[in-house]
Parts: sequence; structure tokens; C-alpha cells
Amino acid sequence: MTDTHDTNLPEKQVELEEAKTTAADTTEQNLAEIPAEETDKEEPKEQPAQKLTKEEILARLKEIAAHVEATNKADIDSLKQAYYKAHNSEVEAAKKQFIDNGGDEENFIPPTDPTEEEYKNIMSVIKEKRNEMAAELEKQKEMNLQVKLSIIEELKDLIESPEDPNKNYAEFKKLQQQWNETTLIPAAKANELWKNYQLYVEKFYDLLKLNNEFREYDFRKNLEIKQRLCEAAEKLADEPDAVSAYHQWQKLDKEFRETGPVSKEQRDEIWARFKAASSAVHKRHQQHYEALKAEEQNNLDQKTVICEIIEAIDCEGMTSPLQWEEKAQEVIALQAKWKTIGFAPQRMNTAIYERFHKACDDFFHKRTAFFKELKERMSQNLEKKKALCEKAEALKDSTDWKTTSETLTNLQKEWKAIGPVNKRYSNDIWKRFITACDYFFEQRNQALSAQRGQEQENLQKKKEIVEKLEALDTETDSEEAARVLKEYMKEWNATGYVPIKEKDKLQKRYRAAVDKLFDRLNLSAAQKKLTTFRTTLGAMAESGNQLYRERERLTRICENMKNELMTYENNLGFLTTTSKKGNSLLDELHRKAEKLRNDIELTKQKIKAIDEAIKKEGEEGKEA
Repeated sequence: MTDTHDTNLPEKQVELEEAKTTAADTTEQNLAEIPAEETDKEEPKEQPAQKLTKEEILARLKEIAAHVEATNKADIDSLKQAYYKAHNSEVEAAKKQFIDNGGDEENFIPPTDPTEEEYKNIMSVIKEKRNEMAAELEKQKEMNLQVKLSIIEELKDLIESPEDPNKNYAEFKKLQQQWNETTLIPAAKANELWKNYQLYVEKFYDLLKLNNEFREYDFRKNLEIKQRLCEAAEKLADEPDAVSAYHQWQKLDKEFRETGPVSKEQRDEIWARFKAASSAVHKRHQQHYEALKAEEQNNLDQKTVICEIIEAIDCEGMTSPLQWEEKAQEVIALQAKWKTIGFAPQRMNTAIYERFHKACDDFFHKRTAFFKELKERMSQNLEKKKALCEKAEALKDSTDWKTTSETLTNLQKEWKAIGPVNKRYSNDIWKRFITACDYFFEQRNQALSAQRGQEQENLQKKKEIVEKLEALDTETDSEEAARVLKEYMKEWNATGYVPIKEKDKLQKRYRAAVDKLFDRLNLSAAQKKLTTFRTTLGAMAESGNQLYRERERLTRICENMKNELMTYENNLGFLTTTSKKGNSLLDELHRKAEKLRNDIELTKQKIKAIDEAIKKEGEEGKEA
């Protein structure tokens, strides 16, 4: 029977690149080990790098780039995080200084970091060298695997050799030493390879024909060593730090495996004792690792949620500065929350930080772009409002109350349609605009107030005129009545506006009185129109060039009517009266032609009246 329990633990593999293995995965003859990568990250400590400046960080990274093989990944990640922390602090300081100097927060643009390009180049070199190291390490493992396989083959040859095993003992010791000096091999092959090696080692010892005294001395010496190792391993159960206990156990385990066999009778017992102590250490270590792993996963979950919240912000849907400021405060609060959360799993820690950094940068870049565009738009709005101010100021002294009122009202509507301007100009530009508008409307209101008083006076005058017309004695001769009517009509036309609500009623009463007198005086419709027209010439004469414009208008009308009359007369020459329908059409043309003649004559009389008024105006001017 061969003793397979004595030194049956797998060889320790200490590599940062090895995949994680579970310390609690034990079998009856094997306790699997957790690579040193896990033990490195299970104890996240305060990194000195966090207190370094960016220049010092770059200097450390340059040293690491020159000696990558002497640095672990945790140190590199710590320096990386410290660099970005320092970078962000500088950005915040620049932003605060910008605001303290009177700048608007929305206009702040982060300055370019002159060290960032150098930082990226150094990190690229480190990454490339670490990849080369990993490839070289895998190559070395394969070579070591072949060496150990050859050692096992040589052990088999020694066992099967017909010579006395005592003579091969020196060769056997030499192979043992070579085996111990050959370290790293692929983790997947470690357990099986170690079992095969131990199998042939024990077979050799079983065949070895040493004298009893030498053999017993060797077994006794090995037993003393292994008992001491068992005692030390058992004491680790009282070690408060599970990670420290595990590291101490690793050293004990290595020495236990390198110690030779004990007698067959004691092999199972000593192995069971060491295995029990080892299992206790592994169980505590595994529990610690699982708790740390759960905590890191929880940290990752929290950080992922923060990233998702920032990434989900609908920047396109925010159209006002207030909305952007509210979201900015939310992001700043999330950044503060991020700082309170511990490390994520090492394989994800850098990636989640870069995701968070990118999400924040994207948000604040969009925010900066929004306020930059808003500032440009506000500047354009300011120019538009200045133009409206100039228009309002140009109209404020106008006395064309109706037209200017409409124009200023439209300008006010246009003002409302224009967007906001910068707060520092908003009050001044609005005060300038409204001052011009208010000035005009105050002047208008004063004028209209006076006008309303005048309209009341005009109303009373026109009522008196109508009453005089209605009271004109029927016994008055026609010539005197015509003269008086003409005077009253002239006075009526010379009297200004009356209140609008009284206008139609009074006008109707006036027209009825005038028509009644026209009928009494047996005046034709044309005479009535001419008489009425003559009464308006006085008002025209007071309005500058209106007499001349009216004469030109009547002259054009007269010429048009003459041309139209000529057309009717030509048509009459072509028509016959051979049918009833022909007679009807002929009569209609004659009627229209006669009306045109009368209208032409009336228009000529109006032109003549204008000429007389112009002549009279000229004579009065000479006298003056």
C-alpha cells in the first residue's frame, strides 16, 4: 500500500494573471488554493497615490513603465484613479475661479490638461508591456511543465531500474531538488502533476533498501517537522485576521509539501491532522472572500445605477436654464454619492469609473453647449429688442394717434415674441422700450381727453345747426332760404368731429332737414350734390394741396366718363329697333348715356367750383 496522503497538496501558483479559484473547493485528497491575485485585492487599503500630485503620479507611472515586472495591477489602478481625481479637482478649482472672477457658470469651458496626452501614452506602454509579460509567463509555464514531466519519467525509470535503489538514492535526491526549483506551471495541470510526482516519490521510498536505523531516523525527523507544522496550522484558527491566517498557512503548506514522508503507520494520521487545520483556515478565508466579493458587487451595482441615471438624462428635452441647473445639481449630488461608495470588483473597477466619468463629461459638455447657444441667442434677442426700442423712440412724439397706436401695439406683440436676453441687460432694455411706449400713450390720452371735450362742443354746435335748419321759416323766400341753407351747410362742414356714438343719429337728422329744404327750393339732385360739394371746399382749402389733388381726381373721372359715353354712342349707332328686345336694349343705352351726360356736367361744375376756390385762395394770399 502506498502512502498518498502525506504530501498531497497542490503546488502554490502565485500569479496576478491566474483566474480566481475558490479556497473552499476541497476534496478528500486536495485543498485548492486561491491565487495571490485574490489576496492582493481582498485588502483594499488607503493608497498613498491619492496624496500625490499629477506630476508625481506621472513620474511613478514612468518608473512602473520601466519596471513593469516589479509592480502589481492594484498599484497601477490606484495611480490611475489618483490621476483622474487630481484632474477633476483642477477642473473644479478652475471653474470656481472663473465664477469668482464674475463669469457665468453656464459659460465655463474646462481647460485643456497638458499632462493628459503624456498620461495616456505612459498607460499604453504599461499595458503593452504587461501583455508581453503575460505571454512570456505562459510560455515559461509550458516549459516548466515539460521539465516536471521529464522529472516524473526519470523517477519512473529509477523505480523500474534493476539496480539497488540505494545506489540510485543520490540521483533521486537530485531529481527532488530539481522538482522544487521548478516553480510555475499551468494551474489546470498542477494537481494531477503533483499527485503523479508524489506517487512515484513514495514508490521509490518503499523500494529503497536503507538500513532500518537510517530509514527510521529519516521518518522520525520528517514526523517532528510535520507535527510542528500541524501545531502551527491549528493555532491559525485563533488568528483574528482571516487573510493573515491564510498567508501564514501558505508558508506552512509549502514547507509541509517539501518535507519528506513519514512511516506508513503515521502517514494517514499526520495528513488528516494537517488537512483538518488547513480546512479551518480555508473556510474562514473563503467566508471573508465571499463577504468582500458581495460588498464589491454591491458597490458595483450602486455605481452602475448612478451611471444609468446620468446616462438616462434627456438633454434634448431640456429647453430652459432652470431645467439644466436642476439636473446639474442632481449630477453633482450623484458625484458626491459616488465618492462614498467603496471599490468595485477589480476586473470592473476601472471600466465602471471610466463609464461614470464619460457620462458626467457628456452631460456637462452638453450643458456648456446649451448655455453657449443660449448666450448667442440672447445676444441676437438683445439686438432685436434694441431695434424695437429705436422704432418706439422714433414714434413716441407722433400725433397720428390711431396709426401710431396700432404700430406700437404691434411692436409690443413683436417684443413678446422675442425670447429672453441676459439678465444684466433685461431690465434696462425693457425700461427703455416701455418708457418710449408709455410716453406716446400718455400724450395720446391727454390729446384724446382734450379731443373728447372738443367733440362735445362740436356736438352742441351741430345740434344747434340742425335745429336752425328745422326751424327755418317756410315763409322765407327761396333766394334767402338758399343763402341761409348754404351758410348753415358751410358752418356744419367747418365744425369738427362729434362723439362717435352720436355721429350717425345726428347725421341722419341733418340730412333729413337739408333734403326737406332742397325739396322746398325745387333743386335737382345734381344741384343738391353741387351745393353740398361747394360747402366742403372751405375745409379742403385749409388742408394744403387737397384742392389740387381733388381737381386732378375729378378731371380723371370726367375723362373716363367721356370715354364711356363715346362707347355708348358708338353702340347706339349699330343697334336697330326691329325687335322688342332691340327696343328694350336701345332704351337702356339711351338712359345710361343720358345719366353719363348729367354726371359729366356735374363733374365739370365741381371742377369749376374748385377753380373758383383756388382763385379766391390766391387773391386772399396776395392781400395778406
